[in-house]
Amino acid sequence: MRSSRLLGTAASAAIATTLFTAAPVAAQDAETASQADNGVGVIIVTAQRREENLQEIPVSVGTLGGEALQVATSAGADIRALSGRVPSLNIESSFGRTFPRFYIRGLGNTDFDLNASQPVSLVYDDVVLENPVLKGFPVFDLDRVEVLRGPQGTLFGRNTPAGIVKFDTVKPGQGDNYLRGSYGSFDTINLEGAAGGQLSDTVAVRVSGLYQGRSDWVDNLDEPGKNNLEGFDEFALRAQVQFEPTEDFSLRLIGQYRDLDGTARVFRANAFAPGSNKLIGLDGPGSKFDRKEVHADGLNFQDLKSYNLGAVLDYDLGPVTITSVTSYWNAELFSRGDIDGGFGCSFCGAGFTDNSNPGFIPFAAQSQDNVPSLDQFTQELRFASNDGGPLGYQAGVFYFNEKLDIESFDFGTPTDTTPAAVALQRQVSEAWAVFGSVFYEFDNGLRLQGGIRYNDDQRDFAASRPIDTRPPFLEFGGPVPELTTKVDDEVLTWDIAASMPASEDVNLYARVARGYRAPSVQGRLAFGRELSVADSETTMSYEAGVKTILAGGKIRFNLGGYYFNTEDLQLTAVGGANNFTTLLNADEVEGYGFEAELQARPTDGIEFAAGLSYNDTQINDPDAFVAGCGAPCTVLDPERTPGSNIFSIDGNRLPQAPRWTANWSLGLTEEIPGTSGEIYLFTDWAYRSKVQFFLYESVEFSDDSMLEGGLRIGYRTDRYDIALFGRNITNDVSAVSGIDFNNLTAMVNEPRIWGVEAGITF
Repeated sequence: MRSSRLLGTAASAAIATTLFTAAPVAAQDAETASQADNGVGVIIVTAQRREENLQEIPVSVGTLGGEALQVATSAGADIRALSGRVPSLNIESSFGRTFPRFYIRGLGNTDFDLNASQPVSLVYDDVVLENPVLKGFPVFDLDRVEVLRGPQGTLFGRNTPAGIVKFDTVKPGQGDNYLRGSYGSFDTINLEGAAGGQLSDTVAVRVSGLYQGRSDWVDNLDEPGKNNLEGFDEFALRAQVQFEPTEDFSLRLIGQYRDLDGTARVFRANAFAPGSNKLIGLDGPGSKFDRKEVHADGLNFQDLKSYNLGAVLDYDLGPVTITSVTSYWNAELFSRGDIDGGFGCSFCGAGFTDNSNPGFIPFAAQSQDNVPSLDQFTQELRFASNDGGPLGYQAGVFYFNEKLDIESFDFGTPTDTTPAAVALQRQVSEAWAVFGSVFYEFDNGLRLQGGIRYNDDQRDFAASRPIDTRPPFLEFGGPVPELTTKVDDEVLTWDIAASMPASEDVNLYARVARGYRAPSVQGRLAFGRELSVADSETTMSYEAGVKTILAGGKIRFNLGGYYFNTEDLQLTAVGGANNFTTLLNADEVEGYGFEAELQARPTDGIEFAAGLSYNDTQINDPDAFVAGCGAPCTVLDPERTPGSNIFSIDGNRLPQAPRWTANWSLGLTEEIPGTSGEIYLFTDWAYRSKVQFFLYESVEFSDDSMLEGGLRIGYRTDRYDIALFGRNITNDVSAVSGIDFNNLTAMVNEPRIWGVEAGITF
């Protein structure tokens, strides 16, 4: 029989319900193990804080296994590589590797400020990572990734209106010891490894680490040397110690560290042709876009360090288990980029004015954003029933405290090291919650469950611009004294769900949930003089679907549809002619769509997986207006009054929300006769349709579609694995974001990477 390890490899890009057995086979019954050998197997998830069969829970969950992440990140990619690998999930960034922005079912936040609130929560080993700087922590040595779509919060963690991306690491005493390394285009290096095991009957350890590096591969034509930008060196380490002195008690201690040294995101001036969203080359319309060349005259660097200390305690009292999750995170970031994206400007003086590249740049813009201090502390205490009967319950309390300092600098000339303006922000956030849930399963298989959560959020904010020496004609108005404000709210959120087996292999489910996002404050005073506040938003979500196992266990097909209505949705008007961020609340935003997930293993040695989602969102607010671009873009929305450059966004889709996403993978293996090894081929693809980058709709600041594919061909045994791989193998070039206040600036996706990888398990 050919090795069943094909399941892991083919599933490694399974875009939707990727096959991944979260618990070891030994922990499952013989029937499940047999099914895994001959069909699509069972996906065990912990979305509801219990190990459960994905097919049986009334929640929309997409999964990715450890080997799936190995394939997706084999070319030095960061967490953005997960974008589109699960239906309705999008991830992008204008900061590069340090500041990912997550979107589920179209709900997200394009705000680039370092205190931006996001409606999608990232939970790493039961700990919510609130600030986007923390959300970019590297992906390595993971047991599972689960994407929970729709409002969450009645079972664990922070309340969230859009969904959760949940990471669970491999725990001490579990998982293989391994070492894996790859080398690819642009001197891309990926080294990952983990080792550990039982030190005694009561103590287990696991240490894992990751190094990713890439040489500078983008050539700044205005600097000496061949390549100057987009290189990075990143190191991450995790150490865990687990104590189990008795069967009823366990304590796991965690320490994590990250160090990133690289360049900030490369912004590409005038990369859009006026009147078009097609990317053009440095010689203007008609020239071919080259991802490897730019013009830039500003300083560029990015340095991020973060660390984490945590403890997870489980105490089984018989009827209930008490779980305590304590965590502290600290981070600091220093990032400077050439925001105008080019060389020179219209009034930069001799040697610059007549030689601006590429194209017309009205004024130079160089800024730096620092997080000199970020401290996050969370404490969660849960009580869960143990009896295993038809009735189950869980209750808990959650506490969150964050202290965040931000520095923003604006420089007068591209290479200045003394800022012309300094803006400061200080934000202290505190939240606590009480939550509980209960379920009951009837003899006929009908399962009803419901949960409720009380949320109390408070945020104190202060901002100032103590230094501003910029010329008066720039109209920034000089220094700004400290401005302060405080926002808070108390809200009840809840969910009700049901699941019912229609047959042995078909389950129906439905869920209604109310979600909430706390009020937000914005005070990016480097270019403005006022604070802006967004009130709380509330979301009502309705969904129903069917989960099936077909063809004698050889096919898994799950389909769900949803509708949500969000009142007072928090939006951020980013950039525009005035180049500052402003918060606003839209009266109402509606969204509807579906997610379909397929996995098929028709015969041993062949596996196919696919996912498809449709997400349609619409802003409904006739009084919602935002400033249009300062660049010469073509805005498609109605202008409030002629010449005002203020446009209505009523009826628009949300930004960075494609209507269609699709992904698929195919894995083939063939045993080599007379050996213990096999050869394999694996290919995976992800597609998204058109996206707008800003709240207003324009011709230029959009991208029609993106299609990226991967390929892996290799040979492996039970212990060794060697493979050739490629990522973005068609070298798709797509804009993924833009800057609109100065010129037609774009940011683009990652380049094609070819490489070789070798690994050993021990």
